[in-house]
Amino acid sequence: MVLSNNPLTPEEVEEKLREKLKNLSLEKIEENTKKLAQSSGMPYIRLKGFPITPEALRLIKEDKARAIKAVCFYQSETEIKIGTSLVNNPELDELLKQIEQDTGKKVQVFLISENSLKYALDLYKTLPHLYQPSKKVEITSQDLEKFEKKIKTFRDLNEEVQKASTSDFISLILASAIKSRASDIHIEAEEKDIKVRFRIDGVLVDVASIDKKFWKQIISRLKLLSSLKLNVSDVPQDGRFSIKLPSDKLDIRISCLPTAFGESVVMRLLRSSAVGLKFEDLGFFGEAFEILSKEIQRPNGMIITTGPTGSGKTTTLYAILNKINRPEVKILTLEDPIEYQLPGINQSQIDKSKDYTFAKGLRSLLRQDPDVIMVGEIRDSETAKIAVQAALTGHLVISTLHTNDAAGAIPRFLSLGVEPYLLAPALNVIIAQRLVRRICPECKKEAKLDEELLQRVKKDLSPVAEKQGISLDNLTFYKGEGCSNCQGLGYRGRIGIYEVLKVDSEIEKLISKGDVSEYDIKQAADKQGMVTMVQDGLIKAVKGITTVEEVYRVIE
Repeated sequence: MVLSNNPLTPEEVEEKLREKLKNLSLEKIEENTKKLAQSSGMPYIRLKGFPITPEALRLIKEDKARAIKAVCFYQSETEIKIGTSLVNNPELDELLKQIEQDTGKKVQVFLISENSLKYALDLYKTLPHLYQPSKKVEITSQDLEKFEKKIKTFRDLNEEVQKASTSDFISLILASAIKSRASDIHIEAEEKDIKVRFRIDGVLVDVASIDKKFWKQIISRLKLLSSLKLNVSDVPQDGRFSIKLPSDKLDIRISCLPTAFGESVVMRLLRSSAVGLKFEDLGFFGEAFEILSKEIQRPNGMIITTGPTGSGKTTTLYAILNKINRPEVKILTLEDPIEYQLPGINQSQIDKSKDYTFAKGLRSLLRQDPDVIMVGEIRDSETAKIAVQAALTGHLVISTLHTNDAAGAIPRFLSLGVEPYLLAPALNVIIAQRLVRRICPECKKEAKLDEELLQRVKKDLSPVAEKQGISLDNLTFYKGEGCSNCQGLGYRGRIGIYEVLKVDSEIEKLISKGDVSEYDIKQAADKQGMVTMVQDGLIKAVKGITTVEEVYRVIE
């Protein structure tokens, strides 16, 4: 037997015994409460650790809850659950009648122990703003004007957040993100501090760092705004809220993920105005624009966009839908989730919890007599096969696949079990895309490439240079120096770089064989004269729209 090198002191032994007796006492109380509930014909519940939402607690005000020894611990669209530590509670009976009358929901009362009651009542103390909740965060034009005056750089923002209250901190961060055109806000609890980062034009930028002691207030405020469970921090949660802008509406999707030092919060900013992007402004040039303009007007077949997450595929699909949206055309979409509302288009969101999948949803959509169907993503064999059948039976189907380039979409369809003889006539065109940052027009200047990079550019451009009217011996490129207009980044805004593969008779023959490789498709595309994504990006760099470094960054 090995003796411990650190034997407990008499005081520590006494403390451990006291803790053990306390735990035994708590369990005894719960056991007695459970027996009392059974004898009284009431359901019993132990609230310790139960995820109580702020909406549930808000149903009974704190002073009333303490007075009648009852709390609401659960509320849904159809039912309400209330816990009380009293078997006979006349005051609660009166309150129940009022709640049922006001809400029209079924109310169920549970017997809880005094310990459970205390646990729930203590939640009120941690929520000083519980009775002034708002799913609408108001950012007025005055707030934005104040931001413009005070915040010129991210250094200014960092200084301001150090002095801000919790509610002001959220408003300031949101206003800063809106002004910076950020697509996402990352607020991350680290070991020593809290990091705030914005994703601007696809790239994460550190914008602020604040003291860790403010974390509890910040995370509680964010969860309150997005209707998340405040007393749950060990499992992921998702929510959303909206903010009003002077001339726009912003929906914010929030995700909380437990980490080693707290939680990681990511807010996705979805602007209503973003959906208004015109097809002509996507960045398709020359022959690619002509091919796609013609293909989207066809009455049937498939248009597929490919690329990794964050490459702008959904924006492209929405711009195509806006282009073909007319009163005589019925357009239905199946999305996960619906990010933007499109006027004149019927949008449906899948729900896995109700077994409403892409495949089942697509079958239902086909019974709605649509002309055009947009499927958010083709992920599985069943969805792929139904989509192909729809394209062959008089519908224009547009959707996305996760492949690196246009040629890779065809082997991907075949691997999903689509028959080659069906796929060949169904496919109209395949688009592969990435997003590159635009050079800031305010600080744009000519840039010189090193010799190695220049030779690489010439090699990549040589197959299309003559056709595009580009002289490889006289190439000029540009970059942004960094200014207040672009927060010192040298870039402002993004544009797509694309390759558009038209499925012509030659490619149809290759697909029909069945055993076709990505290499075979690429060779056929070269004969077709397709401009690749790299070439399209470099053409845009020559035109001064983006930089060579940015093109290679997103492609590699």
